Amino acid sequence: MDDRARITDQAMESLPIPDDDWTRAALTRGMPVAVAQKLPHLPESPGVYLWKDAEGTVLYVGKAKKLRARVRSYWAQDHLTSPKTRGLLRKVRDLDTIVVPSEAHALILEATLIKENRPRFNIALRDDKSYPYIKVTVQEPFPRVMVTRRLADDGARYFGPYTDVGAMRRALTVVKRIFTVRSCHYALPKEAPERPCLDYFIKRCKAPCVGQQDAADYRTMIDEVVWFLEGRTSDVMRHVRERMLEASARLDFERAGELRDALRHLEKMEEPTVVLEVEGGDRDVVGYARDGEDACVVVLRIRGGKLLARDHRLLEHAEGEDDGTVLGASLAQWYRTVEARAADLLVPFDFEDREMLEASLEGTHVRVPQRGPRRALVELADKNARHLLEEFKLAALEADERAADPVYELQRELGLPRLPRSLVCFDISHAQGTDVVASAVWFENARPRRAEYRKFKIQLFEGNDDFKSMHEVVTRYFRRRLDEDRPLPDLAVIDGGKGQLGAARAALESLGVTQVGLISLAKKDEEIFVPGRSESVRLPRRSPALRMLQQARDEAHRFAVTFQRQKRAARTITSELLKIPGVGPAKRRALLHVFGSVQGVRDATLEQVAAVPGFGLASARKLHEALGVPLSPTTPIATPESDTPTDAPAAPTSPLPPVE
Repeated sequence: MDDRARITDQAMESLPIPDDDWTRAALTRGMPVAVAQKLPHLPESPGVYLWKDAEGTVLYVGKAKKLRARVRSYWAQDHLTSPKTRGLLRKVRDLDTIVVPSEAHALILEATLIKENRPRFNIALRDDKSYPYIKVTVQEPFPRVMVTRRLADDGARYFGPYTDVGAMRRALTVVKRIFTVRSCHYALPKEAPERPCLDYFIKRCKAPCVGQQDAADYRTMIDEVVWFLEGRTSDVMRHVRERMLEASARLDFERAGELRDALRHLEKMEEPTVVLEVEGGDRDVVGYARDGEDACVVVLRIRGGKLLARDHRLLEHAEGEDDGTVLGASLAQWYRTVEARAADLLVPFDFEDREMLEASLEGTHVRVPQRGPRRALVELADKNARHLLEEFKLAALEADERAADPVYELQRELGLPRLPRSLVCFDISHAQGTDVVASAVWFENARPRRAEYRKFKIQLFEGNDDFKSMHEVVTRYFRRRLDEDRPLPDLAVIDGGKGQLGAARAALESLGVTQVGLISLAKKDEEIFVPGRSESVRLPRRSPALRMLQQARDEAHRFAVTFQRQKRAARTITSELLKIPGVGPAKRRALLHVFGSVQGVRDATLEQVAAVPGFGLASARKLHEALGVPLSPTTPIATPESDTPTDAPAAPTSPLPPVE
């Protein structure tokens, strides 16, 4: 690291603060004086910048194509909207920069400084230092195979890091069983024991320490160990088979038998690894899943068309960062240090630093497959990432059940900051501007949760204005949940277009609710609108995520329409029944409960109306007369004094037919 590339505090002490409109505005927003002094002298070239607090502790390490423009952008208005950036800038007191020759060098240096300083505001790999490696000391005349947790530039070959320690132990067991690698710590050939150890007598070692195995034969075996750890099991098998046939031709049947047993072990181990055959070849496949500030990156190691291993990293402190930044940071900090990389690295989506990452990975091409078998591999890796992230969340008691695949797809397609495990969908319903109501339906992991359904009567105004209605409903809904200290949904879905979305966004901003995602779904073309995007998002018609949104939207519509019809029916029957003397509020509610509408009362018989609490045949007859319902000729007529019909038979309404 060149000290001349740094802009030191001593060199800046005598520099004045630039007197311009932008600097004055930045100082007003909280830019430290030390940064304002250094900013005009920063180069427009690639480099790395380090934000520091008053004690000199590194808070954040970042890379830049142009240092001056990148540092200056932190005091732009759009950056101030990020809670993470606001928290960082409140603590920043100084800046340190390092100029490098290219963007790829900036990426490498950034990853190195992050590992060295562990800044609190950078995306952090969870427990990165605890992952073990398998070390093969190929720089020694008689190499050893061991486990280590510390990387060193000592000429040895390192395999890993292994996130699954059990898989690493199984690999070591196979190495010890098939290959006769020495387990002693002598610095051969300088140091040597007087006699071989127990491993020689149980045929776990050929005693190179006492000259029973020469260096060339031992080196051939170590080459096979390296091939095996690289995943080239078929090459190891071919080589072992050739040596077995050579030993048999020399009539060295004991050696041929040893090689035969080793070949059988390799064949047994090879059988369960044949998981898939996709165009053959070697490739590493990256999967990605995210839930809020936590993310998981998975790498599937495929060698010779066979899935051999799965490595993963859990990442923290990803809040305020987009998915491309999180994925790029993970691969730069972790995958770049992996020694046994494949020629092809398949990633789930493109990101800004992809070309820089590819330049830093010598001999590895970073590709983004869109279709076909390679895309199927990426989707398999994504499923693994979602599975591991769910395990992490469940272990941390942050989730009650696993999220469904449509939930992850929706987050990925729309770029949502949080995994929408829970969503609430709002809809407005009215009849030509009257009886305006709204509904809010809750979905948990793509399934409706009816206990959380809510319905609203619009109270602040009358008439047909969907925008005002949406603003009122969203405000009332979230204000009540905040007042009652109830959990907020991860996503709010608005039935409508940009206008309804803008009204809902204004409502959330007025309440200070920033952690809830917000989208709208327009029914005409099934367009999805996201705040901050000018263009809509259209998911494929068969997309599970789109079907989940449609189900939530249709359920909200059904719930709102049902409530609106009930309200309209209540208003209609109440208004007409108000004109009838003797029918008070209690009787009106009873009629509405039984018949639902005025037409239902008209269609009912006298006996059915008389069965309603508070009514008899006389009052039922009066009700029908008031509603203009013609009496049936066979309907018994009650006397004015009583609702009970008389015992005398009713007079015939027509003369009897003549008797023949």
